Amino acid sequence: MSSLGGERLGGVRRSGMELRWYFVLMVTGAIAISYFDRQTLPVAISSIQHNIPISNQQFSYLQTAFLLSYAAMYIVGGRLLDRLGTRRGFMAIMVWWSIACALHGAASGFTVLLAARFLLGMGEGGGFPAAVRVVSEWIAPEDRSTAMGIINAGTAVGSVLAPPLIGIVLLTLGWRAVFFLAGGLGIAWVMWWSVSYRSSAAVVSSNTLDARVLGEQLSFGELIGMSSVRSLVFAKFMSDSAWYFLLFWLPKYLYDVRGFDVKHVSYYAWIPYAASGVGSFVGGWYSSRLLRSGRSLDAARKIALGLSAAFMPAMMLVPLVPVQLSIVLFSVVFFCQQSWSGLIMTVPADIFPLSAVGTVSGLVGFGGAIGGAIFGVVAGQLLGHGFGYGTLFGLAGTFHLIGFLAIVLFSGKIEPLRADDLREIESDA
Repeated sequence: MSSLGGERLGGVRRSGMELRWYFVLMVTGAIAISYFDRQTLPVAISSIQHNIPISNQQFSYLQTAFLLSYAAMYIVGGRLLDRLGTRRGFMAIMVWWSIACALHGAASGFTVLLAARFLLGMGEGGGFPAAVRVVSEWIAPEDRSTAMGIINAGTAVGSVLAPPLIGIVLLTLGWRAVFFLAGGLGIAWVMWWSVSYRSSAAVVSSNTLDARVLGEQLSFGELIGMSSVRSLVFAKFMSDSAWYFLLFWLPKYLYDVRGFDVKHVSYYAWIPYAASGVGSFVGGWYSSRLLRSGRSLDAARKIALGLSAAFMPAMMLVPLVPVQLSIVLFSVVFFCQQSWSGLIMTVPADIFPLSAVGTVSGLVGFGGAIGGAIFGVVAGQLLGHGFGYGTLFGLAGTFHLIGFLAIVLFSGKIEPLRADDLREIESDA
């Protein structure tokens, strides 16, 4: 990328080295906004319920509506990004989800909230496939897990800011203003992106041109037929079942079980999300360090993934300890989850050529969103039939270990596909 030399961007002159990380930080900002947007409802739910009655079961339906459309758009959005390119594709999906977020503020009943949540998921489903494409376009293999770790830390930035900022808006302007302001923030980012981003003229890739061309020709069926793709989809299905449960139900758990009010959630709920941001960066950095120290790409990714999964059962202890220690345990779990998440979304860029990265990362994200949707419904059903949060924490604490076992047993070696590998896939289809 040093061949880019110096470039003028928004009136500021940047070297090629600085430019690629500038774009990584832009995407980090977009991911932060997406997680802020999706946290608006869980944090504001107690205020919304003063105007719109919402049961636990209905709350689970709201999250399921988000996740089902999120899952579908992961696939469609990933393929769309491979066709439209990163700049135009990211602009379109960000405009969509920002308008959908603002629509929540106009809701007069549960049905409108459900529709708005569904539309929000449709837009946000393209976020991470776009992020992986940026990394694949601009970042060399040895730095990709670090870059994805930084981008994935955006989830923590949005989630950390959500409880206190939403709490302030709730107490001063009301719950509807939360959604209008969040939607406006997304539109502001689109304006920044539209004048700043351009595709790399010299794409960093360990694959040859003919591999990229062949990768573009691979169908969904051919990609799904690969064991490496299936194992990644399944691992993400398992891990995101736990993650979306924690993401969407943590504020409600603090309200319902620990007796928190809006002020308490604003004061304390940001702490685990801050830990998740640190975990995102540390996991990516550690894997990059292993790679630079001479470990193979396969070992560098799997060692870091395994360590991340190993501590996730800590969530099983949450119902058994005082509230202060439960926040510590949540922080450990969030740290490890987001370390895992950044790493597993780096793997498609490690293996596949740019022309297939959006599609593969979309398939992986689809698996995660479907897992989150299914377990969200299960959570609502169990809570509605007399089970406690302890049962849910016990189940979710095993999911990452199961996902990691699938990667170890079925994914094969994590290494870049070459043209010959892709031709063999096409001939076997």
